[in-house]
Amino acid sequence: MRRIAYSDREQEILAEEGKMIRKSHIMRAAMIAVALICAVTGLKAQSQDSDAGPNGCASLPNYAALKTALDAATATETSGLNNQMWATIVDRDGIVCAVAFTGVDRAAQWPGSRVISAQKANTANSFSLDASSNSGGSGQPKGLALSTANLYSAVQPGGSLFGLQESNPVDTEVAYRGPSPSYGTPFDPMVGQKVGGVNVFGGGLALYAKIGEQEQVVGGVGVSGDTSCADHNIGWRVRHNLGQDHLAKTAGVSGDPTRPDNIIFDITPNPNGGTGISASGFGHPTCINTTDNYKTLPVVVP
Repeated sequence: MRRIAYSDREQEILAEEGKMIRKSHIMRAAMIAVALICAVTGLKAQSQDSDAGPNGCASLPNYAALKTALDAATATETSGLNNQMWATIVDRDGIVCAVAFTGVDRAAQWPGSRVISAQKANTANSFSLDASSNSGGSGQPKGLALSTANLYSAVQPGGSLFGLQESNPVDTEVAYRGPSPSYGTPFDPMVGQKVGGVNVFGGGLALYAKIGEQEQVVGGVGVSGDTSCADHNIGWRVRHNLGQDHLAKTAGVSGDPTRPDNIIFDITPNPNGGTGISASGFGHPTCINTTDNYKTLPVVVP
């Protein structure tokens, strides 16, 4: 085969063309890689959105209602440390519907309490029942409302629910996704997602709506930012302010049918040391500035 001789200038031109071709191939490969990444990301986002899917948030109080209820409840409650508060609503499937805070900005409340409020909402919803749970000889004919405050003693070592707090971990990708300036706004990144989590001290309550003649669990509300006792009281007032406390026929463990899932202070010192003993098995420790306010919280409604 006859070899073509190129001048120095022709060789330079060919070399430059080779570089341009290689650069074009690299750019094309990069574009394909970016397209694949975008496609995978889109599919992941679509998958996450499909987890939320059609949900019960449309029938629950929205951000504005939660914000108003939380502001009023925080201003009314006088126990605890008098801190600003976070609150979260989830639907019956644990999908976050709204997140709000009371302060001037997201830093005016304990930042860690945002996710804790979501955990509490998820927990109260996850472990509360209504009368529809009763069928085939099993279930709860009057339902069973359990606040997160009712779970403290049961999850201690030796308690009947020990280990519960480890059972449903928080989805950290949902809990801490950005942008942070959206936290506690109508566009909070947790909204529409399942955050999960189990919290076992005061501040979480199941939401009960009146559906026809039935008292039905429709979700949960969680409040955090102060002592756990104050969180319970404020959360109780939030639920009442939202009109989601239709529990007059629903059973609880508090011993007070007008406040079935109220906090219980019946823990006494253990003579052998360690965790105190709750007479009911559902007791909660007292907190700094614990008052008798829990005895005068609004009674639940039919």
